[in-house]
Amino acid sequence: MIQFEEYKSKLNNLKPALITLRESLNIEAALNELERLHAMQEAPGFWDDPAKSQTIVKKTHALENKVSKYEKMCAQWDDLMTIIEMALEEGDDSMLDELTEGYASLEHEMEVSRLETLLTGDYDSNNAIVSFQAGAGGTEAQDWTQMLYRMYTRWVEAHGLSYKILDYLDGDEAGIKSASILVEGENAYGFLKSENGVHRLVRVSPFDANARRQTSFSAVEVIPEIADDSNDVEIRQEDIEMQVFRSSGAGGQHINKTSSAVRLIHKPTGIVVACQTQRDQFQNKETCMRMLRSKLVEIKEREHLEKISDIKGTQQKIEWGSQIRNYVFMPYTLAKDTRTGYEMTNINAVMDGDLDGFINAYLTCAATGTWVTK
Repeated sequence: MIQFEEYKSKLNNLKPALITLRESLNIEAALNELERLHAMQEAPGFWDDPAKSQTIVKKTHALENKVSKYEKMCAQWDDLMTIIEMALEEGDDSMLDELTEGYASLEHEMEVSRLETLLTGDYDSNNAIVSFQAGAGGTEAQDWTQMLYRMYTRWVEAHGLSYKILDYLDGDEAGIKSASILVEGENAYGFLKSENGVHRLVRVSPFDANARRQTSFSAVEVIPEIADDSNDVEIRQEDIEMQVFRSSGAGGQHINKTSSAVRLIHKPTGIVVACQTQRDQFQNKETCMRMLRSKLVEIKEREHLEKISDIKGTQQKIEWGSQIRNYVFMPYTLAKDTRTGYEMTNINAVMDGDLDGFINAYLTCAATGTWVTK
């Protein structure tokens, strides 16, 4: 029964962190805000303004989820302590496996919630637009880009989020040249913003008959989705060039092969966005406008600019020296972040979407300002 005594000590040591987490999550303030929002929803005429009511309902759900998750952790702590007390009292160790699994689950949930307290940016709670762009290197780089696409969509699915394909351009022989997806769910941008940058792959190329080692680069861009009614940015119609084209390539299930695909070019900055996944040209244009607005707002905020006209049309270099993370498949296996120093040797797990360690390390470094010196 020594193990039960050890877990009892662990749980007692965990209790102060659980109390601190309540304060960090502002649970009391959330409960007060929920009371106010529920009263608003019960008031006559609440649904007269659909846009406003939907915003309030969305905020209500987010706060309810936050409170529910915290209350569930508290209940889990109580349940685990009850298991320990019953086991010690009856001398029954049959529930040790349940206790072990429950404690590990509680620790994990508390760590996830702690990281959520680090998401204090204005757009951290927003959906995220994630774009992929192959660097130089032809088929090898395009295959790497598709591997990254798979890695992130696996991460999205594993975390209960969802994604929609906005744009998808197949590679010439394999892989993809570029793609964009909209990741929807609570704190999607807050977690995925750490992945913005150039990703470098080192491996023996499956496309090289001589089995030589190849280095490939691909850029991942992550921006928050900005609501259509946002006042953060004003886009003048005269600054936009619209191009209509037919979806092409061997996309199969990814695209609809119609002439309704839309590309928008923001002339002052040179920013280009495209959408070809909707059958209707108007829908594709609407999606492009959201993407353009989101991209302009993100750049404006990141560069601390006063207005959109201050944005310079600079292009990110997808090359050696600019990578945020290296993925090595030979002669050893390693994925290592150049900003935080965090690394994993299980490269297969990483490529299957096991990115939490990298994301957690980034958020912690961002909160403390302790970055790795290059």
